Amino acid sequence: MSRLSTTGSISPAKGNRSFMARFSREKLIIGAVLCITFLFFIFFLFGPLSAIFGQMFVENSLSDYTGFDAIVYYLQSPSILRSLWNSIWVSLAVTVIVIPLAFIFAYALTRSCMPFKGIYRSIALLPLLAPSLLSAISIIYWFGNQGVAKGLWGLLGIDSIYGAPGIILAEIFAIFPHVLMILVTALSIADQRLYEVADAMDTSRFRKFITITIPGAKYGLVSATMVSFTLVITDFGIPKIVGGSFDVLATDLFRMIIGQQNFQQGSVVAMLLLVPAVLTFIVEYRLRKKQVATLSARSVRFTPKNHFLFDSLMTLYVLIIACLMLCMLLMAVYASFVSFWPYNLKLSLLNYKSVLIDNNLGKTLINSLTLAVSVASLGTLLVFVNSYLLEKTQDFGKLKQIIRMMTTLPIAIPGLVLGLGYIFFFNSPSNPLNFLYHSMAILVFCTIIHYYATSHMTMTSSLKAIDREFEAVSQSLKVPFYKTMVRITLPISLPTLVDISRYFFINSMTTISAVIFLYSPETELAAVAILNLDDAGDVGGSTAIAVMITGISLVVTIIYYFIELWIRHANKRWAN
Repeated sequence: MSRLSTTGSISPAKGNRSFMARFSREKLIIGAVLCITFLFFIFFLFGPLSAIFGQMFVENSLSDYTGFDAIVYYLQSPSILRSLWNSIWVSLAVTVIVIPLAFIFAYALTRSCMPFKGIYRSIALLPLLAPSLLSAISIIYWFGNQGVAKGLWGLLGIDSIYGAPGIILAEIFAIFPHVLMILVTALSIADQRLYEVADAMDTSRFRKFITITIPGAKYGLVSATMVSFTLVITDFGIPKIVGGSFDVLATDLFRMIIGQQNFQQGSVVAMLLLVPAVLTFIVEYRLRKKQVATLSARSVRFTPKNHFLFDSLMTLYVLIIACLMLCMLLMAVYASFVSFWPYNLKLSLLNYKSVLIDNNLGKTLINSLTLAVSVASLGTLLVFVNSYLLEKTQDFGKLKQIIRMMTTLPIAIPGLVLGLGYIFFFNSPSNPLNFLYHSMAILVFCTIIHYYATSHMTMTSSLKAIDREFEAVSQSLKVPFYKTMVRITLPISLPTLVDISRYFFINSMTTISAVIFLYSPETELAAVAILNLDDAGDVGGSTAIAVMITGISLVVTIIYYFIELWIRHANKRWAN
């Protein structure tokens, strides 16, 4: 009996030791991955930002001032103040114009019964697939010194497209889809009951718009306004192409670093560019905390009613905007096949031959594809694993809180500032990571950091929608967390992961501001080649590369679309 009782008492003890060993091993794995994530952001985000700040305190032969005295000194410079004012008023002008245009477009998509909404929306979002430089190049072909419609621009009393007018017009086309997506989301969430009560009280359409629609979309409007202002004031490509002698902060920063090698003054300008981005981040954060749910469990989703006159007007407006978008895109496509604009308009492949064969710039497209595939795969993996550990695991509360703050910070860092920080940080001989400088790896890490915040917030929202009971049941059954993550959470999250992967890929193909300081002759990207060819006077070649980037992005988007269809079909079979 004693042997039986002794044997019986050993088995639970062994089971407990086995459970504790497994639990400790899982905790060790989670802690190790979180520490790696923490170090990743320290080295590739906070390190570069601190290097920019530290550069202001480095003695410079071009100035007798350092630190905060240097900031005061440079802010008293007439050229800096002029560029700062130019950046502010141009950004305000673009925002004031693009917000009403995008709002009416979004209102037509969500509140009317017009046909072909999906087609119009897809056309409006086409600029997302192209480098922002494409709109600037198209404007030159339309309204430049040798433009097709140069006379039309002159009728408006504007002598030249180069300068503020060209920047404003090009930015409107480049920023429009970003603002549209925010406003469509804001206007899509509405309670039908509020409008039914208003109809019962015989309220006019205008009063319903002022008292119901606008208040319901106010957070989206504020967010779209802040995003528009920030994207314009920190943009580098469009002012570089069509800005002429009109100086803005972004082009000043590029000239100071590349042309003058004045790193101290460049760091001051970088700090100035950080201000609007940080303010936007703070405002959006406060808005998210104040925003309450528009739809409750008893809400009825808004369904627009047929109204012939209203639907006809909305269709006409949307058709005009869609045609303007297509004119911008198709002009670039047409010009890329023109032999020699505007003297020989015969269609040929001369520009493509010049780019791919004569200048041997086909490697830049390969480099861009390499960057995009690497960022899409590695970035998506990092976002998923990190988001899962932050949202679905226990312990390490303080470390998780710090990492959450780190993951949202990149949204407030302009790409040009981030790239400049990478120069100061990784180019230092004392940095053990100096070997990454001028490699493809540094481009990959910089691009991941640059676009990480939006992807992380998307993934976090998706994971929060998945019931925590999956993890609770797995833990009670002593199933390791990584098996739950791979077998349950991963299949459920596949649609979101596809969206994140596509977001990383497209932005990696079209980005320029974050990588303009970091490439080498061996790692030159296609978007950077557009700038270099334009500087060399080869506008046809730069247009051809921009069109090829857009074409690649469009093909990849279609591939992602079919992947999404396959996932939806697989999920339906799994549900049945």
